[in-house]
Amino acid sequence: MRITPPSGFDTAMGFHFVESGADRVVLAWDITESNLQPNGIVHGGTYCGAVESAASWGAALWLGERGTVVGVSNQTDFLKAAGAGRMTATASPVHRGRSQQLWAVEVVDAQDRLVARGQVRLQNLTAQ
Repeated sequence: MRITPPSGFDTAMGFHFVESGADRVVLAWDITESNLQPNGIVHGGTYCGAVESAASWGAALWLGERGTVVGVSNQTDFLKAAGAGRMTATASPVHRGRSQQLWAVEVVDAQDRLVARGQVRLQNLTAQ
């Protein structure tokens, strides 16, 4: 299996992978009006997407040529309301097993305040 850099959803959301490795992934993006709820705060789905993208990319890099990964659970908590500005998500592994991985992700705003945290459980699909 060939590992390709993130695209599609990640590109549409404006995610930029600042650091990509099997032990840590950092992605950053700028919140624009398209990411806001009608009341001017970041839509929770934006955080969920960033959490899943960061975790999935790290998990895929770790599994490498042995197969691919798919998310089976995304649990993201929204901790602090935020508006427009730069966000950074940092993912690190909690557990990496034969069949599943669990990754934790923290999202901070431009002032380095924790605005969301999540975890993603991923299934390792071995190459056939």
